[in-house]
Amino acid sequence: MRSRFLLGASVALSAASLLIPVLSYGGEPKHFVIEIDKLAFGQAPTGLRVNDIVEWRNADIFRHTATASDESFDLDLPPAGRGQVVLKRAGQLEYFCRFHPGMRGRLEVAP
Repeated sequence: MRSRFLLGASVALSAASLLIPVLSYGGEPKHFVIEIDKLAFGQAPTGLRVNDIVEWRNADIFRHTATASDESFDLDLPPAGRGQVVLKRAGQLEYFCRFHPGMRGRLEVAP
């Protein structure tokens, strides 16, 4: 009886240890930076996931915005300014600068 209990407990613990990495996948949100310079957004980061943080830093001499096409965010970024958003849903997220419509970017967010 005791050996059956120990075998069952051992199997249960083994199964639980296999699930732990799946349940904790991703861990803490990651922080990504997109730099703005010379009237252009820097390259969009790869590997974005829901709950990650994206920060825009304006290294340009002009005021810019990072404005989502779906209106989910609108960051005003004066020279040397910065702003950030937490990604709340998976999919493509287009953004642009309200002052310079030719400045555009896209984030690819995984679940």
